[in-house]
Amino acid sequence: MNTELAEVIKLYSTGSHQELHEYLIGKSKDTLIAVLTDLITMYINDKNSSTIREFLTVTLAGYSHVEQKIGYNGFKQESIVPGKTIKCEAKPKNVRSVSPGVPIRRKLNGGGNFTDYTFERLKRDSEEDLNMLVSGFVDGRLIYIIEFPFNCDSFVKKIKSQLERRFSGGKDITGQFLRSANFNYKDYIDCPNKKIVFVLSRKELERYRPYIVKGFYETLWEVAE
Repeated sequence: MNTELAEVIKLYSTGSHQELHEYLIGKSKDTLIAVLTDLITMYINDKNSSTIREFLTVTLAGYSHVEQKIGYNGFKQESIVPGKTIKCEAKPKNVRSVSPGVPIRRKLNGGGNFTDYTFERLKRDSEEDLNMLVSGFVDGRLIYIIEFPFNCDSFVKKIKSQLERRFSGGKDITGQFLRSANFNYKDYIDCPNKKIVFVLSRKELERYRPYIVKGFYETLWEVAE
């Protein structure tokens, strides 16, 4: 973190609004640009918060973002059925680049995960008839956004199979959860209602090839321009 950004954060948290205003007003345009760029870089790559990546994913897909941590991540009005609201669940993933010669441990696979999942939650999500939005970033650079219905057969099958392994009786156990129900591109890529919301151009996509699993990269390459 550069010293200017550190001072801005300190003044915001411990000083008065006037002190912060006077500090910022005295800085050059280039300094302010550098401070803002550093702040965005930190925020979008934060391992402990996906808020800004989630916001980008939801809004670029045409939904209004919902900031609450509990519940779905966005909504929009159905254009065909007046008054109907479509909800979405966003699953953004960010990987960091590495220095030359250092093995790449994490790659984008078009996937995501649900934490603390249950049969009850699967039933609720299925009944909501929501859309999934999966997105991938490398160092905060958006690579893709893919939208598909939660009720895609192959996707629901993958989630349900993990629940059945966790709960051998085929039903929830009070106080217990499937800690992580995960999926990847293979679980929805053949869904007929899948939509590519965003993908980098082929020229840019090639730069990030090392950070995307082979089969998924080939899928993105086919739809990129």
